[in-house]
Amino acid sequence: MSGKFVTFEGPDGAGKTTVLNRLLSNLENKLGDRLVTSREPGGNNIAESIRNVILDRENTKMDSRTEALLYAASRRQNIVQTVKPALEKQKLVICDRFLDSSIAYQGGGRMIGESLVYEMNQFATEGFLPDLTIYFDIPVEVGLQRIAKNRKSDDIDRLDVETIDFHKRVHHAYQEIVKNNPKRVKVVDATQSIDDVYSDVVSIMNKYVKKFME
Repeated sequence: MSGKFVTFEGPDGAGKTTVLNRLLSNLENKLGDRLVTSREPGGNNIAESIRNVILDRENTKMDSRTEALLYAASRRQNIVQTVKPALEKQKLVICDRFLDSSIAYQGGGRMIGESLVYEMNQFATEGFLPDLTIYFDIPVEVGLQRIAKNRKSDDIDRLDVETIDFHKRVHHAYQEIVKNNPKRVKVVDATQSIDDVYSDVVSIMNKYVKKFME
């Protein structure tokens, strides 16, 4: 595969999706159909159906391992149906969340264990990882304040309403991922203004975009 796979990661309220949407609008004008976008959970019809089950606020009885397995199932479908076919056509694929999210949220947040979640996902991913991950770092309290202030009630999902201790475990797990993957994961300070965060992301992305502009 000669395409490039880039993922965006970060705890809730980091502004990741806002910046990503702005970036995609810019890249679509430059790359056209050489740009493919996806998200997790989701990315195609089957994976989106799984997403609806995972994030439904009514599913309060969902077991932690059931949740982790559903994320892995959605991930597998996204890889085989959306991501890899695009990479084989030499396209740039940008995905909102990937395996790191499961390690942080289910491994750390749900206390299943980061290494256990990673190993479980090897069946789904067959060792497939992004070429680049951009991580939006923000203190837990700041992220949750942003959610409370800016997110509409209909957009708040089952994970958003978890306890602050849950979100602190997620943040800690992300910090470990960053520390253990310095070549793949690039950190952006998400406490900055949206314009400054966007500028930092563009700087990181430039070498990947340049390849597809040639």
